[in-house]
Amino acid sequence: MDIRQKETLEQMTGGGIRFHYPMHRLTTYQVGGPVEALWEARDLETLKKVIRYLSLEGIPYGVLGRGSNLLVKDNGIDGVMILLKGSLAAIKEGAEESLVWAGGGAPLADLMNWCRQRGMSGLEFLAGIPGTVGGAVAMNAGAFGQEVNERIKALQFVLPGGTPVERNRSELKFSYRRLHMEEGRLVTNVCCFLDRATPEAVSEKMSGFLKTRKQTQPLEYPSAGSVFKNPPGAPASTPGAGRLIEKAGLKGKKIGGAMVSEKHANFIVNNGGATAADILMLMDLVRFEVKRMLGIDLEPEIRVLGK
Repeated sequence: MDIRQKETLEQMTGGGIRFHYPMHRLTTYQVGGPVEALWEARDLETLKKVIRYLSLEGIPYGVLGRGSNLLVKDNGIDGVMILLKGSLAAIKEGAEESLVWAGGGAPLADLMNWCRQRGMSGLEFLAGIPGTVGGAVAMNAGAFGQEVNERIKALQFVLPGGTPVERNRSELKFSYRRLHMEEGRLVTNVCCFLDRATPEAVSEKMSGFLKTRKQTQPLEYPSAGSVFKNPPGAPASTPGAGRLIEKAGLKGKKIGGAMVSEKHANFIVNNGGATAADILMLMDLVRFEVKRMLGIDLEPEIRVLGK
């Protein structure tokens, strides 16, 4: 971005934009160089105007959730990363009793609390995932044999030109760890259908999932969750990619400060002082060895951004 573009963005956002912001502060890996600009969008009208301007100027942009499924390269990111806050992170009941609307920037933890307090069931499998609602939908987050798309009734987006649209579930295409949508489209609001239960029953389900996560995942280290997708055909109830990595003898393998977890081989953790380059090199090594030894190509699940 040039000086004119930066000044225009400052005026459009009322000064709510920060330049050269260190991304390691905003990702669960705690690594990554600076983003050219970071903006907290708090209302739909301003978001539409800014997206329209960025699109016309050819400035790259994207939404940053909780940085929990993201690896930012050490040289940082060009363009603007957007945090959805305010009304874009609100949670409210839908027109029907069984529906909930959640802003794309709403933390999953907030949605879990909302469901627990009201005794609304169906999304308990998301408990313990440190992301946002929009991020969970964009990657079709799943666990314990369930996926977010199974509970989606409708989504609201902002298109690259700044136009807001709404799409029903029948108009959306999901696949394993992916919502298929055009480049530059942002998820601003999510409508889910839930089942009536009791706060106690919802809490018990969530506690069970949280207990399993704690027992099987290296939550004590910075990470971005599962690094690789389970290969096609792997049973949904078992960590297929993790078993393959373990079978290749890579548990505990280190490059710099990055390490393949001893507890769950599909987690590459920041063991202390890791750089994004360390993590990327270890990912490449894992893919190479699993392909060499087992003949299977592993596809990354985490997003890698930057230059």
